[in-house]
Amino acid sequence: MRIESFSLQQYEDVIQLWQRAGLQLSCSDTREGLRKKLERDAELFLVAMNEEERMIAAVMGSYDGRRGWVNHLAVDPDFQGQDIGSRLMDELEKRLANIGCEKINLLIEPTNHGVQAFYNQLGYERDELIFMEKWIASGNG
Repeated sequence: MRIESFSLQQYEDVIQLWQRAGLQLSCSDTREGLRKKLERDAELFLVAMNEEERMIAAVMGSYDGRRGWVNHLAVDPDFQGQDIGSRLMDELEKRLANIGCEKINLLIEPTNHGVQAFYNQLGYERDELIFMEKWIASGNG
């Protein structure tokens, strides 16, 4: 397995991976949305490729100058249970640490609550918060 930074040429592959893994995508996961993400911190959007050059995992990390964030971690169902997600998270955490990040946050969709044990194994702890959002662009939601 090889971990590399995501390239926009891999857009269709990452969308298909996220869908196979059962992630809920939003209207910000468009090609244009991911292009904007790459302009900010491309080195934190990682994909794992197997020997056949198939994308088998991805994670979209970000850094706001204060906190790191983990978004859309997915491992292809055919490759789960092989430590790929842990290795991808380890690489993301190293990259975040290298740019001065001291704390990493992540949110888990209620439909994906089963991954909480995975993150607990990696040292993440549950924090009781109220999450709120507001879409400010038309057509979002």
